[in-house]
Amino acid sequence: MTAIVHLARRRMLLAALSLPLLCGAAVAADLPTSVARMRASIVAVGTVQPGRNPQFRVLGTGFAVGDGTLVATNFHVVPELLDTNRLETLAIAIPVAGATVAAVREVSKVSSDPAHDLVLLKLAGGAPLPALKIGDSAAVHEGDAIAFTGFPMGDVLGLFPVTHRGIVSAVAPIGIPVTRARDLDARTVRQLSAGPFDIFQLDATAYPGHSGSPMFEPETGEVVGILNMVFIKGTRESALSQPSGISYAVPAKYLQDLIKAARTSSP
Repeated sequence: MTAIVHLARRRMLLAALSLPLLCGAAVAADLPTSVARMRASIVAVGTVQPGRNPQFRVLGTGFAVGDGTLVATNFHVVPELLDTNRLETLAIAIPVAGATVAAVREVSKVSSDPAHDLVLLKLAGGAPLPALKIGDSAAVHEGDAIAFTGFPMGDVLGLFPVTHRGIVSAVAPIGIPVTRARDLDARTVRQLSAGPFDIFQLDATAYPGHSGSPMFEPETGEVVGILNMVFIKGTRESALSQPSGISYAVPAKYLQDLIKAARTSSP
């Protein structure tokens, strides 16, 4: 009887130890499915100008939300001024499977949230894009597996979406407390003036072109954050003499609020 009990306990222990491995394998298996389903929703955000070489200039990443006519990205990705004298317009580039040239479509800014570095762009006619589902960012915890897809370094590596994996290493306030007022610069004060909020610190490497990329749950493809490389980094790491390589993302709940506001204000 004792031998049987020991054998049963051993089997239970092995099953418990193998559960995280099985869960990790399930996540790894689901990620390709999620990525394949999401690719058509992820676009490059930039400007287009006739006579310029290249005509389309990549400034960041965006993704379709809402009814598919809206594209979400970082506020800092969209230029404040366009060279209208040279017919420069805001646009997105949509990679086409099997093609070497992306489809370019004009967009316009319809709603923005500078405090959380978010903006919504509206497609200027044409068919809507498949919209990504926004998940519950409040349910994201430290140690959770995440993935994000975008255009690292713009189109330097080719205008093809690239996916990276990582984990949420911390859920932390956007600003690092300082003990002396002189450690606060004007930019940090402006960013914190709207009130502090928590962001996701990631154990994953992102690049400037990833700004605006969707951060999603690998197994479901639901967006729980928006990658950010400039706005937050200037606040969190302004006291560092060298960049740390740490990546950040804004929780998707702020994007949900912006989408709701855009729906309310639309005619």
